[in-house]
Amino acid sequence: MNLAKKRELLQKRRWRIRKKIVGTQDRPRLTVCFTNKNIHAQCINDDFSTTLVAISSNEKELNDCLPNISGSEKIGSAFALKLSNAGIKTVVFDRAGRKYHGCVKAFADALRSSGLEF
Repeated sequence: MNLAKKRELLQKRRWRIRKKIVGTQDRPRLTVCFTNKNIHAQCINDDFSTTLVAISSNEKELNDCLPNISGSEKIGSAFALKLSNAGIKTVVFDRAGRKYHGCVKAFADALRSSGLEF
């Protein structure tokens, strides 16, 4: 399968998921993005199209986190701390078309173990 077809199928999965998932002020949408070098996560209020809280492995204190399972756990724990400081206790998890497996699962488990509900 060529690269263009893979990207097209990934975009279709993202759209299919996003039809069902909506973030609100009380329960924002938590999306996570894994690139080859970094991990990015943010909480989004879709009612006003605003980002409430964001984190990335580009930040100074998280610069040593790689986009693997151990890095996902570190970013997940740090993001859960940021969310609790912002007063967010429940979210809707948006896996952005990726399988709930490996890095995505490690990220979600780190958030759950820190007390976040979704």
